[in-house]
Amino acid sequence: MPASATSATGTGSASDHRATRAALDEVVKGGPPGGIAVAERGHDTWAGRAGTADLATGRQPRADDRFRAGSITKTFVATVVLQLEAEGKLSLDDTVDHWLPGVVRGNGHDGNRITVRQLLNHTSGIYSYTDDEGFKRKAFGTGFLRHRYDTWTPERIVRIAMSHRPNFDPGDEWRYSDTNYILAGMVIRKATGHSYAHEIEQRILRPLHMDSTTLPGTRSRVPGPSGRTYSKLTGELSGPGKPGDPTYDVTDLNPSLAGSAGEIISNSRDLNRFYRALLSGGLLEPRQLEEMTTTVPIRGVPSVSYGLGLMKVKLSCDVEVWGHNGGIQGSVSDTVTTADGDHALTFNFNGDWNVQQQPVVEAEFCGR
Repeated sequence: MPASATSATGTGSASDHRATRAALDEVVKGGPPGGIAVAERGHDTWAGRAGTADLATGRQPRADDRFRAGSITKTFVATVVLQLEAEGKLSLDDTVDHWLPGVVRGNGHDGNRITVRQLLNHTSGIYSYTDDEGFKRKAFGTGFLRHRYDTWTPERIVRIAMSHRPNFDPGDEWRYSDTNYILAGMVIRKATGHSYAHEIEQRILRPLHMDSTTLPGTRSRVPGPSGRTYSKLTGELSGPGKPGDPTYDVTDLNPSLAGSAGEIISNSRDLNRFYRALLSGGLLEPRQLEEMTTTVPIRGVPSVSYGLGLMKVKLSCDVEVWGHNGGIQGSVSDTVTTADGDHALTFNFNGDWNVQQQPVVEAEFCGR
């Protein structure tokens, strides 16, 4: 049954976050069952919630709940690649074929013409496997119910992408492609001899004491504390849902379908810690951070540009924030921080339909 929104509650000054509270409530009224948000500024922390985390029990969301963070994984992957560049183990100008000979081939794709940089900033032109109709039926339609525990290897995923024509010639345009980050994960393994998950754990999670963050591989459950997640299984990730459409519990799934493009599980406080450390220079050398924050425009969206696994968004109040959003079955998330890492916000909704994320960001950083 659909959940009705409950008032967002939290700790800290109500006047400081009144708009953020209201924005959480508004999103939940129009779609997902519940949401949580944690904002940090300096040494102050505020947490808010709306709705319910579990339709069966009525459990309320908690600030320390873990959730699938989807494409927020991409910032972690890009950070590892940039650390490897600083260590001289690879170059952003290396071709994909240098590391993965023969993998990007077919239907006009050519790994000799695509660089690692173009994978990370989505200018490679490589087709996104998540746009493939067969994949969408199994992953985002009701076929998910039969295929939710399937294992998807990176090689199988890339073969799906290679069965389609490229979106454009390398470097000509920008278009988001999850295949780019599946390939980036494969490059990390070739360059280090270890999985991207191992490198993220050793280089980021342990040093930052991100104890609530995991890369589950093929494990289907979300560790507690956590709520349940829901989808309308419309055939499109984050597609619109109608009030009469069935709501499915999609909490348990094999996250290999997202892999290095979106498998990470975390919570709001861990993600705030990561992005604050990243933007304030705690994870990358200055030259690599400059590379990461060098952006390319997104056609038709002048307020947003994309760096290396990192988005820059100019808000209506002229504040610029950096971060990434993430969507996976039943879970929609966003993490953003100011350029100095001082003011950060992470939020998650436990339903993947009718989620408008930008108003929550505007509310926190612009007060409206």
